[in-house]
Amino acid sequence: MQISALVALGLIGAVLGLLLGIADKYLQVKVDERLTKVNEMLPNFNCGACGYPGCSGFAGGVLNGEIKSLKQCKPMKPAAREKIKEYLETTPGADGSVIKVEA
Repeated sequence: MQISALVALGLIGAVLGLLLGIADKYLQVKVDERLTKVNEMLPNFNCGACGYPGCSGFAGGVLNGEIKSLKQCKPMKPAAREKIKEYLETTPGADGSVIKVEA
């Protein structure tokens, strides 16, 4: 009796593990790699002075086209603005488009 319960539990675990593996492969969320790179270039104060909830929200706004000027980030230095602007204008996204922003 105990052995059949263990076998049943093992089979349930194996089936659920297989389903999780399949779901992981086919239900992935595509993340724009530029989001990570731009977020790394930001000052990471997460102050919210730009109107977005932290630096990752600001980076998402830039990539979505909601933000046209990097000057919305108050603590960012001009050199960092230029670096982000250059990166966005030279690095295309998955659709092949580049982003034009004002430094």
